[in-house]
Amino acid sequence: MRALIQRVSEASVTVEGAVVAKIGRGFLVLLGITHTDGELEANFLARKIAGLRLFEDIDGKLNLGLNDVNGAALIVSQFTLYADARKGRRPSFVNAARPEQANPLYQHFCELLSKHGIAIQRGVFQAHMQVALVNDGPVTVWLDTAEMMSNTTGVDIV
Repeated sequence: MRALIQRVSEASVTVEGAVVAKIGRGFLVLLGITHTDGELEANFLARKIAGLRLFEDIDGKLNLGLNDVNGAALIVSQFTLYADARKGRRPSFVNAARPEQANPLYQHFCELLSKHGIAIQRGVFQAHMQVALVNDGPVTVWLDTAEMMSNTTGVDIV
């Protein structure tokens, strides 16, 4: 799984002219799912994001997480995070999971993040969405479970 996380002061998703999801302060999470992803990756990533400290404390250090600032997460499925643009000019998306695999895992990930006490809103799976955001900072973080879970040091990386 891949997640592009943007710290936002607000974010929303509009589908066919109607706002279907909206948050104030928090994270906009663009979530990509590949063929080999499953519950293990979803659990790992949800736990990681729930504990991610991307908000400043009183000393200006990034020491606070979503729960510390009463933040929310807007989660948008984004198969294009698995684009392969190494050849030609048109990206290939063969590394993105098919919708019948990706949608249940996307929904499961959202539920897992909610179980960590995070207020969540969701984009609409497979819909053409307009995503609006005010990136706060800007602060943007890239997470890839294939890279993070291959940690061989034996140290808990969450």
